[in-house]
Amino acid sequence: ILMEPNTGKILYEKNANELRPCASITKVMTLLLVMEAIDSGKISLDDQVTASAHAASMGGSDIWLKEGETMSVNNLIKATVIMSANDAAVVLAEHVYGTEDEFVKQMNIRAKQLGMNDTTFKNCNGLDEDGHLTTAHDVALMSAELIKHEKIFDYTLTWMDYVRDGETQLVNTNKLIRSYKGITGLKTGTTSQAGSCISATAKRDNLSLVAVVLGCSTTDERFTSASTLL
Repeated sequence: ILMEPNTGKILYEKNANELRPCASITKVMTLLLVMEAIDSGKISLDDQVTASAHAASMGGSDIWLKEGETMSVNNLIKATVIMSANDAAVVLAEHVYGTEDEFVKQMNIRAKQLGMNDTTFKNCNGLDEDGHLTTAHDVALMSAELIKHEKIFDYTLTWMDYVRDGETQLVNTNKLIRSYKGITGLKTGTTSQAGSCISATAKRDNLSLVAVVLGCSTTDERFTSASTLL
């Protein structure tokens, strides 16, 4: 799907309402709730948060948080956005709502508020799980909402950064930030069930666009498809 985020006008779509897993693009909703919690004063970027055993147990893409390890909200967002760290996303979720389960409940409530009527979240990071499904259309809706929080671009446009005083390097999974003029973000995702996915946001002159591609067979295909749509 290709959408103009300010009006919600759909410029192009193909099977945009087909139910699909979306892998780490799930984190768009996670980051939206985190940004809203920061804006409301519930949490702050400087908060130091301790990783639980549950968060430390995540597989897939992560920054290898150990149970009891402490990291700032700012660095956890960096890890979640830039490197798509599953463990960092869970630590943020637990910090905002106490448990991942409660956070996921709030993700689903927020999805309904945004008109994401075909989406069901089962976790906060997008690891494959039965029933964890969305559509390209719904991903575009939550992406449009997230980019209202312009602070997110500080993270989505960072190609490389570090946490743990330089010990852990983060390299952005979104190669478009080095190749596509006007790109502003936003999130990639890859799992065996979801394939290669991307929600790509860009702005040239006064035109903003959100392009969502789900289920590509390769990472190159998702970047090429998103660039073509934009």
